[in-house]
Amino acid sequence: QVRLAESGGALVQGGGSLRVSCVASGPTFSAVNMGWFRQAPGKEREFVAAISWRGSIPYYADSVKGRFTISRDNARKTVYLQMDSLRPEDTAVYYCASEPLYREFRPREFRPQEFDAWGQGTQVTVSS
Repeated sequence: QVRLAESGGALVQGGGSLRVSCVASGPTFSAVNMGWFRQAPGKEREFVAAISWRGSIPYYADSVKGRFTISRDNARKTVYLQMDSLRPEDTAVYYCASEPLYREFRPREFRPQEFDAWGQGTQVTVSS
């Protein structure tokens, strides 16, 4: 299984921007769909964005659509989440996750149960 590590979380003022990163270990990163999820205290882990291994096709949750951008760099085994126009309700621990190797990318509201490897998360706090 791939090992994932997020970084880049910080305290940001509302309306500001932040980019979080996720670095993967192992040789199979280029053939796995990647996703970003977030979880606030007392809340369920919710889907944020995903990107396919084949063609780097992105998909976003409605709550972040138009504000966040997911991308990947297979050479660096890294997936990014660029967050713009941040709002206090974006405050959460952000996790990256990977699906099983070679899984077909089917854009939808991804469920955490569909991902089999997770990072430890990085805290993003947006002040009002």
